[in-house]
Amino acid sequence: MLQVIEVFASLQGESSYAGLPCVFIRLSGCNLRCNYCDTDYAFEGGEWLSVEQILSQVKKYGIPLVEVTGGEPLQQKESIQLMQALVKSGYQVLLETNGSLSIADVPAEVIRIIDYKLRGSGEGGSFAEANYQLLRDGDEIKFVISDRADYLEAKRWVESRGREGLRLLFSPVSKRLKPELLAEWILEDALAVRFQIQLHKVLGIA
Repeated sequence: MLQVIEVFASLQGESSYAGLPCVFIRLSGCNLRCNYCDTDYAFEGGEWLSVEQILSQVKKYGIPLVEVTGGEPLQQKESIQLMQALVKSGYQVLLETNGSLSIADVPAEVIRIIDYKLRGSGEGGSFAEANYQLLRDGDEIKFVISDRADYLEAKRWVESRGREGLRLLFSPVSKRLKPELLAEWILEDALAVRFQIQLHKVLGIA
């Protein structure tokens, strides 16, 4: 059984999959408290559902792309079983995780999207370094940037640890850093990252 906040369909708002129809499974609970969190309603509560019940809800949308998110989905150990079942059912599966918990047991078919916490989040230093060696081609690391100091921290990471096949994403914190300014910094440094904004917020959808 998993504690589930919601299962819903929307356009994927972030990552390299932005703009694609996607079913989101939002699990309850998170071990971090980022100061810009926009899903704090997922810290606790929700409905207890079996993997089979969740799959039934996902199936009704008829959408092949599914994201398991939170909160922090890996805080619930049964999330591994859920992802295994989704893969077995033929879905393309994304996992959005804060990177502080091990991704070692995540099924190989799942795309891991790690939200690397910079100092401006209030949770800097929470990344589990063992996860770096577990990342594969096609996996993604997202840097949510609050200010110039965050940008420089992320830039140093990209220049020292970025590698071919690993997708790197830079996002401005909504209402804290102007998107135009972040885009300007990336262009000035010719940094090999993908700039993104939260498409779902631009469109005013979930």
